[in-house]
Amino acid sequence: MDTPKTDIGTQASGNGSLTQGIERAGSGAHQAIDKASEAARPAVDRLASGAHQAVDKAKDAATQAAESLGLKADHLKEAQTHLADACGSYMRSNPATSLGIAVGVGFLLSRLIGAK
Repeated sequence: MDTPKTDIGTQASGNGSLTQGIERAGSGAHQAIDKASEAARPAVDRLASGAHQAVDKAKDAATQAAESLGLKADHLKEAQTHLADACGSYMRSNPATSLGIAVGVGFLLSRLIGAK
C-alpha cells in the first residue's frame, strides 16, 4: 500500500515541477514578446512617420495641381471671352468678309463630310 502512495506523491511533485516549468516558459515568452514589441516600436514609428510624410507630400502636390488647373481654367475662359468679343467686333465691322469666310468654311466642311 505504501508503494502506491509514493508513486502518487512522485506524480504530484512531478506535475508541480511541470506546472512550474510551464509557468516559467510562459513568463519567458511574455518577456520575449514585450522585448520584441519594444524593439519593433521605433521601426513601426519610423514607418508610420514616413507614411504620414508621403501622404502629406501627395496632398500638397494634388492641392497645387488643383490650384494650377483652376488658374488655367480662368485664363482659358478669359481667352475665350476675348476671342468671342474680337470675332463679334470683326463681324460687325466687316459683314461682307465675314459672310464670305462663313460660306468658304461651309463649302470646305461639306466637301470633307461628303467625301467620306
